[in-house]
Amino acid sequence: MKFTIFHYLRVLFFFFFFMALSSYSFVVRGDKSSVLIVDVRSFGARANDHRDNTKAFVAAWDMACKSSSSSVDLIIPRGEFHVGPIRFSGPCTNVTHLTVRVKGHLKASTDLSKYRSGGGWIEFGWINGLTLTGGGTFDGQGALAWPFNNCITDSHCKLLPTSLKFVGMNRTIVRRISSVNSKFFHMALVQCRDFKGTRLNITAPSDSPNTDGIHIERSSNVYFSRSHIATGDDCVSIGQGNSQITITSIKCGPGHGISVGSLGRYPNEKDVKGLVVRDCKMSGTTNGIRIKTWADSPGLSEATNMTFQNIIMSNVTNPIIIDQSYCPFSSCSSNVPSKVKLSEIYFKNIRGSSSSKVAVQLHCSEGMPCKKVYLENVHLYLASSSGGGSGKQQSSNGGNEAVSSSCRYVRANYIGTQSPPPCH
Repeated sequence: MKFTIFHYLRVLFFFFFFMALSSYSFVVRGDKSSVLIVDVRSFGARANDHRDNTKAFVAAWDMACKSSSSSVDLIIPRGEFHVGPIRFSGPCTNVTHLTVRVKGHLKASTDLSKYRSGGGWIEFGWINGLTLTGGGTFDGQGALAWPFNNCITDSHCKLLPTSLKFVGMNRTIVRRISSVNSKFFHMALVQCRDFKGTRLNITAPSDSPNTDGIHIERSSNVYFSRSHIATGDDCVSIGQGNSQITITSIKCGPGHGISVGSLGRYPNEKDVKGLVVRDCKMSGTTNGIRIKTWADSPGLSEATNMTFQNIIMSNVTNPIIIDQSYCPFSSCSSNVPSKVKLSEIYFKNIRGSSSSKVAVQLHCSEGMPCKKVYLENVHLYLASSSGGGSGKQQSSNGGNEAVSSSCRYVRANYIGTQSPPPCH
């Protein structure tokens, strides 16, 4: 068969057509808008071959962030990608909707020399309108790093990296992702506004140090819901300078529960105001709801207007605890009262089992006694009890052992059912 110029042009057309498809970066146009699709593979990323894909990911981000399109999807496809550390920084001037779809399994470098102290493995900063989603997994590969988590004993230690760090973000959505075996915190928010996280799965062994699930600091209008967190430290920790934080429908355990604090360690800390924790379940945790402030705190601060409601405890060591003598280091003094003022704290409908006899511990500061603390319909019993209304279990010698309360420098207000009995 004789080829004409028409045939050659036709072959060239299909060649360049399929080359364009294989480049993985294209525009999908709709009736009202267009979305730029950017795939990390078009910048050299390769799955399942143990290569370092960091440069390819950064190049893909640069194209996405600097795009003239208002909507961009950055795609990380299925497969295993070795990356990091990476800083995805804005501002992305023209992009109002930037979606990062992680479908694959990202694995962090185990070389600790690559990370800066206190930084992140994957860090997003100064971006408006980011959505992180896709059902993928961030694997911090923390097991090799945990032995170096020695900051309690070594004041010159290097802080290990947080797996997912968000700094200076506005209007952020994180949903349907997993984080496993972080070297330090799984997720940290610093100076973020209007942040929503949902359907997250966060896991690490119960003995993994400082693997907080979600840490929030100096942020406002933050909402986390419908997530499962099983880790070696706090499932959620609310640090200083936060306002209007809502934590709802979280399944926590193992871990250290949901904590406010620690607060008051550093000078010039900002107040915590407007916290709601509701409809959560704690299973096998060392604490349920905990508020902790440093003894001998260097400055004045306040935590106020905090509500903990509809919380189920299952075999929790300290279901309700306020500790204003927190002092984990030998260099601090637990004998000097905390200067963090706690007020307007509401515990409502807290029920379930305690693995210790002291189920409610309200130990406030001698220098700053707690004010306006309310306990409404608290029903806690020893873990091996049937959960009857008395808060007692049958002991081996035939007697009854009751859960109890312990209070210092607080005059709490009690409403409705109280088990253990109120402090006197």
